[in-house]
Amino acid sequence: MELTVLESKKNRIVFELRGADHTFCNALKQELWQDEGVKVAAYNVNHPLVGVPKFIVEAADAKEALHTAVARLQKRNKEFLAAFEKL
Repeated sequence: MELTVLESKKNRIVFELRGADHTFCNALKQELWQDEGVKVAAYNVNHPLVGVPKFIVEAADAKEALHTAVARLQKRNKEFLAAFEKL
């Protein structure tokens, strides 16, 4: 997955995630909405076959909100993997 930042301000970040699909994008979007400080968390894919997901995140500190959401996703994935390995 390749992240390309298109716009970066304290309260807003816009980036593309080349190589990501709806599964990851929806998970990230939902995790961002768990943060009370997030005002906008959305993504768009212009073309379903060749489009690149474009995210918009607005928060008091957009980069920090993104970092925190990704850390929570990583933790949840590790927990899932551990539970799966017990099967």
